[in-house]
Amino acid sequence: MMDMSAWIQPKPAGESVERKIKHYQQDGETTVYDTDIEFPYPDGSLIVSRTDLNGIITHANDVFVEISGWTRDEIIGAPHCILRHPDMPKAAFTDMWETLKRGERWYGYVKNLRKDGGYYWVYATVIPNFRKGQVIGYSSIRRKPARQRIDEIIELYSSMLTKEQEGK
Repeated sequence: MMDMSAWIQPKPAGESVERKIKHYQQDGETTVYDTDIEFPYPDGSLIVSRTDLNGIITHANDVFVEISGWTRDEIIGAPHCILRHPDMPKAAFTDMWETLKRGERWYGYVKNLRKDGGYYWVYATVIPNFRKGQVIGYSSIRRKPARQRIDEIIELYSSMLTKEQEGK
């Protein structure tokens, strides 16, 4: 299992809520801080990143670095799950990994956690990277989602989280 201690989110200076989260492929829980402040996704921009087979970030474009709030040195080599917002249901990521392991593209709406405790929404497309017929990693391209879809997804994810917490 992965040691997440190198990527601990610092406590924001302002008001925040401390929450516990369990990341994919991690023992125990990590404390994250949520300020409930939405960072506006820049119009006309794409976030692009690549990871290895374990979700470790190997490439991040400038937009990704800027919107995540982490520096390039901090983000390269970090597990992509450091961006997981506690409002995201586990089922979304389970579906993503199952889809990718079948060698297929995954599409979905994701609420990401910034280093400063804020958040931003993306519409993500994640694809397996193949070399000589073998998956060697993944590429993710994220774009600005429609506000109406975000509002719909918030309700859906809230319901999914409630069911997960109730053990259903």
